[in-house]
Amino acid sequence: MKWCEGHIGRVFVIRLEDGDVVPECIEDFAREKGVSVGHAVLIGGIGGGRVVVGPRDSNERPPDPMLFPVDGAHEVVGVGVLAPKEDGKPVLHIHAALGRSGQTVTGCLRPGVTTWLVGEVILYEILGTQAARVMDGKSGLALLEPGTNQT
Repeated sequence: MKWCEGHIGRVFVIRLEDGDVVPECIEDFAREKGVSVGHAVLIGGIGGGRVVVGPRDSNERPPDPMLFPVDGAHEVVGVGVLAPKEDGKPVLHIHAALGRSGQTVTGCLRPGVTTWLVGEVILYEILGTQAARVMDGKSGLALLEPGTNQT
């Protein structure tokens, strides 16, 4: 386990509008407001796009993601961690459960999904940490590197 400690800075209450693309619009907002590291909570509606629902082969590296199409309006609840890539741009890794007509799909919203009518986001800024997303050669993924404890 790797860890570091930080503290809550600003808290943003955000309303996403119909057609906004998640996670890109949250990343753009974070960049505009100078939020480098944070935690996001999302509720609302998703209208379309694709989610990652796992690797095709659990033993393959880097993993080949299975993409599941989201067709039609779905209820959504999701949580994510915002951290900068090596170029300094904030990247939101967000997983969510999407439901419609008694069926639920859970996955990573990284490929992008669109808001249906409204999405509500609370974005908590985390200060005092050097957390970042660092490309891991073994997995082929940009993994969270907490950095050193900054207390």
